[in-house]
Amino acid sequence: MTNAAASLDVSAAPLALESYALGRFVPTGPDAVDIPSAIDGSLVARASTKGLDFGAMVHHARAVGGPALRAMTFHERADRLKALAAYLSERKEPLYALALLTGATKRDNLIDIDGGIGTLYAYASRGRRELPSERFVVEGTPESLSKGGSFLGTHILTPLQGVAVHINAFNFPCWGLLEKLAPAILAGVPVITKPATATAYVAEALARLIVESGTLPEGAFQFICGSTGDLLDHLTGQDVLSFTGSAETSGALRNHPAVSRNAVRFIAERDSLNAAVLGPDAVPGAPEFDLFVKEVVREMTVKAGQKCTAIRRILVPRAVAGEVAEALSAQLAAIRIGDPRRDEVRMGALASLAQREAVRAAVAEIATEAKIIAGDPANVDPVGADAATGAFLAPVLLRCDSPLDAHAPHAVEAFGPVATLMPYDSLADAVAIVAKGEGSLVASVFTYDAAVAEDLVFGIASHHGRVLVVDRDCAKDSTGHGSPLPGLIHGGPGRAGGGEEMGGLRGVYHYMQRTALQGSPARLSSLTRSWIKGAPAPVTPEHPFKRPFDALAIGESVETASRVISLDDIEHFAHFTGDTFYAHMDEEAAKANPFFPGRVAHGYLILSFAAGLFVDPAPGPLLANYGLDNLRFLKPVSPGDEIKVRLTVKQKQAARLPAYGEVRWDAEVFNQNGETVARYELLTMSARTSVA
Repeated sequence: MTNAAASLDVSAAPLALESYALGRFVPTGPDAVDIPSAIDGSLVARASTKGLDFGAMVHHARAVGGPALRAMTFHERADRLKALAAYLSERKEPLYALALLTGATKRDNLIDIDGGIGTLYAYASRGRRELPSERFVVEGTPESLSKGGSFLGTHILTPLQGVAVHINAFNFPCWGLLEKLAPAILAGVPVITKPATATAYVAEALARLIVESGTLPEGAFQFICGSTGDLLDHLTGQDVLSFTGSAETSGALRNHPAVSRNAVRFIAERDSLNAAVLGPDAVPGAPEFDLFVKEVVREMTVKAGQKCTAIRRILVPRAVAGEVAEALSAQLAAIRIGDPRRDEVRMGALASLAQREAVRAAVAEIATEAKIIAGDPANVDPVGADAATGAFLAPVLLRCDSPLDAHAPHAVEAFGPVATLMPYDSLADAVAIVAKGEGSLVASVFTYDAAVAEDLVFGIASHHGRVLVVDRDCAKDSTGHGSPLPGLIHGGPGRAGGGEEMGGLRGVYHYMQRTALQGSPARLSSLTRSWIKGAPAPVTPEHPFKRPFDALAIGESVETASRVISLDDIEHFAHFTGDTFYAHMDEEAAKANPFFPGRVAHGYLILSFAAGLFVDPAPGPLLANYGLDNLRFLKPVSPGDEIKVRLTVKQKQAARLPAYGEVRWDAEVFNQNGETVARYELLTMSARTSVA
């Protein structure tokens, strides 16, 4: 049995958790903190970081991990993420067994463990598809900075030369670690990650698997199991601090002297009183009414409500508040609570007895302006477990009949299976009630009425990082209110922290510096490895389509012969394709059009004739034309005009398979006066070696 596998043996408790620093696992220090099971209070593990040299860890990340990652291209880093995801996928079952001790059910752990691995796969795929096979990103198109075109500007993104410090919450020990790790590693920035102590034994098991996989270079990943000591004192403006947790801790981190003094990039995802709004059209019997009730119940009970995205405020039209309350109460009463290792249990325990007491205190505070209508926070009868030693809590539903006048239901987050029903009288009131949460991660709108959806979405969007609109058309495939996705922003304004995580490549760019480059077209083309108009474009003696991928040079071009476009060509193309638009067929009507001097050639005729001018017909290294980008028709082509093409190698990109690569060509079509009539980028695949 490997060391990592041995550490996942839950029968060997209590586990002595270890940090991973400077390339080795460091035993638990003295004065260790006891970590109990959420199910029965038995001791699961101990953790301490006393004796760790946090300054040395930061130096190790910067001096060893950073250079190793930055030496790789985005594609190489993406391949490492994919390999890590595959390694974890094959070894996740022991993680499931250990995670049950946190009080989470198998369904909960599917979100945490498989969701985290899925995020690795997602970023690996995006890195391959959307990022270049380079160590930098060119952002946007060049900006002309001079009349003559000899001085340009462009923007590039390069990895920060620091470390990403990730401080995670207790509720998702696997997903929280991996969803932060993936974009940072893809960006080329090493990571020091610290899980919440209450569930650190699951995160430590995951960390051991990451190290054992050997997929990440030395220094790219380090792990702190316990307190962070003086770690933040060593951060600089090249570092990133990303935090998930309470507003109080977030404020302390943001105001840390080193963080504020050095303008350390800070990403926070914290307290959020998320809302679900039922539209006035969604009356009992409507699909959206049933979908709403089902989603609220799910969000209150998944992870025992311990989700930063969970629904805390339930907004419904006052006319149906009674029916909603009855439906929610009935479904919540049917939830089986108990030992998550039992198949019949649908909701497990909170993470700890201390967490349960914190939730009870929050419920009591909310209840000063609302009343409990379902569930008893003081009494629960868990299946297969003891309520005295396990951190179990029944779902609690409150009702606040005057939400516009209340404070506590919009300010106090009970981080457990707790939500408050809030009747509203108009859509404007609903928008105002949602806004009282002062910024949230996500809100959901349930309606089938287009006008209602528009009023609600654009009324609440400014207060949210994500808005989900659910109706009968998308419900079957919807991932749900509380599911952050790698391709979408996870974060929110105001109370939610003001940060953003994931969001596709946006999450990667948090770990990169945007820099404006200025210079000549030739210099910028050389630096960015992307040909820019105005840079040298030497005509190759051999047609570039006859040259394999590796032999092509950025800026090489070919200029074609000319071809006259006749009226017969235009009419034949019109009848052959069926495109008999009047601008091509009716002289008088065309002249009346403000854009044309008379009858003109079809844009797609120009493209077709252009291809005929530059395509080399014989088999060769060019394997396929798979599309074009940024097509613009810039000047009409009249009967009798001549066209010719200049085709230039703009960019080269490694492909998924080593046998070929992607070539992006700048295609510019001119008329007999040297005026550009069309311009676009042609995309081809070219073999690495010549094809016989």
